[in-house]
Amino acid sequence: MDGLVQVTGYVSRFDVADRCGDIVRREAFLGARADIPLLWQHDPARPIGRVLSLTEDSRGLKMVAGVSPDCRDGQDALALVRAGAVDGLSFGYRVKSARKRAGGGRELLKVELIECSVVTLPMHGEARIDGVS
Repeated sequence: MDGLVQVTGYVSRFDVADRCGDIVRREAFLGARADIPLLWQHDPARPIGRVLSLTEDSRGLKMVAGVSPDCRDGQDALALVRAGAVDGLSFGYRVKSARKRAGGGRELLKVELIECSVVTLPMHGEARIDGVS
């Protein structure tokens, strides 16, 4: 894997509201490509690796990514993940199709995935790293 350390987890969970009240629906990521950057804290100036694969299952969007231990931010991210200090995942996107929810928030029906990120505070409480190897 070219010296990359593999990180896996869900970057999105389906049918459960995030902290803003948005809900991602199944199939919202259909057609999403894995050739996108993996960023540290959504900062485009701080790439730490690349997304290797994306899979929609009944729970959400599962990601396998490679983190580079050869860059400072990659080293820091891996150290914090391994220490249990950081375990959040998130994604950057453009809305293609959505509708407002009663009581606030949106139902995201179709999104264009721009990036995935390792983050300290994910917008969705269930978007977490579940493995490092």
